[in-house]
Amino acid sequence: MKTYIKRREKNDTLVVLYGGWGTDENMFTPLCTDDFDFILFYNYSADEALVLPETKTYRSITLIGWSLGVWAAEYLSAKTGINPDLTIAVNGTPVPADDKYGIPLNVFEGTLNNISETNMEKFYLRMFGDKKNYLRNSERIPHRSIKSLHDELRWLYNRIMEQKEPGFKWDYAITSEIDRVFPAKNLNDYWEKEKDTRHIVLPFPHYFFHEWRSYTDFIEFVKRYRINQEKPD
Repeated sequence: MKTYIKRREKNDTLVVLYGGWGTDENMFTPLCTDDFDFILFYNYSADEALVLPETKTYRSITLIGWSLGVWAAEYLSAKTGINPDLTIAVNGTPVPADDKYGIPLNVFEGTLNNISETNMEKFYLRMFGDKKNYLRNSERIPHRSIKSLHDELRWLYNRIMEQKEPGFKWDYAITSEIDRVFPAKNLNDYWEKEKDTRHIVLPFPHYFFHEWRSYTDFIEFVKRYRINQEKPD
């Protein structure tokens, strides 16, 4: 697993983000500003140990899990010792390889068994929703080797198959109406039954962080969201 850390001495807020499969820091650092510390976990595998900065006291900590990062947050959070004040699940569930509440198992296994340059380009196209959005976010497309992608997804698949019952507390769950990675119905069916989690549905594709200038803006949008609220500026 890889860790990206951005810190400034004066900051008293922290954003922790668990990325999805196949990502790197390019997808997430554009929303980083100097107003908060940031820790990103991504490229999950057994090859690299968990890396954490020295302990620092924060006024507030927000944890965001995106895509398979929702599962990763549940799996890894206890090992980090980071106790968030607010948790936001984005376009993922704690059971990510599941016919009812995640990516159908045959699709998950098909992806694992057919990773190639061509198929990854198609995957990132689905992630961003369409060609226009894909080209709009060209600088955020990850730069990963096929071997690293396969090793990561194999590790994730093995760990997911071993998982116990979910037990992490999610304050908010954000799901997209036009998600082409996780079936939108599966996402919605999972979070609608989680009565302690506030479920927000947005008219976006699987990856949508480019709709905000920073994680601070995204977090404030989530906290202030009201039903039928318009798309962010």
